[in-house]
Amino acid sequence: MEALGWTLLGAFAMLALVLLKERYAGFDAQTPEDYAQQGPQFDLREHLNGAIKCEGVIYGPLGRVASRFTGDFEASWQGNRGVMREHFDYDSGNAQDREWQLELGNDGSIRAEAEDLVGTGTGQQMGAAARLCYRIRLPKEAGGHVLSVTDWMYLAPNGVVINRSQFRKFGIKVAELVAVMRRVEA
Repeated sequence: MEALGWTLLGAFAMLALVLLKERYAGFDAQTPEDYAQQGPQFDLREHLNGAIKCEGVIYGPLGRVASRFTGDFEASWQGNRGVMREHFDYDSGNAQDREWQLELGNDGSIRAEAEDLVGTGTGQQMGAAARLCYRIRLPKEAGGHVLSVTDWMYLAPNGVVINRSQFRKFGIKVAELVAVMRRVEA
């Protein structure tokens, strides 16, 4: 019985260490304030405006590439309200469309809505980065699951936006996305 107790204690300690690492040293430990003093300043109205080309990959839960995609976006802003239409083509042959309704607060806060979101997404742009958190319902052909998503967008010095997103179900990471978004010059 004593060996079982030590085994359970060890398993509990490892679980606690993994959870602490994720909370204080992992992807979710970032805050917009971490990027407040970094430049250039990211402004969605400027850097996600007009025609945008996107390329990226989606990693599955084991860290291997599960899908590759390209996207064509069109974004427009009137003051602090914007609409971004996205069209994605996946290596599987599937296509997907989404339209975001975006609203920026004067304090850099972000509100986002889209047809496949459950509720409203919220976020913050600050310094050279922006974070957006939301819950998304996957298409039926992808299981129809509702996942919690954290999107981080980082502005590179040349104006390119690098997007890293993690998708979680019951707090467990089930997918990760890395994409690059470039404005298409007229």
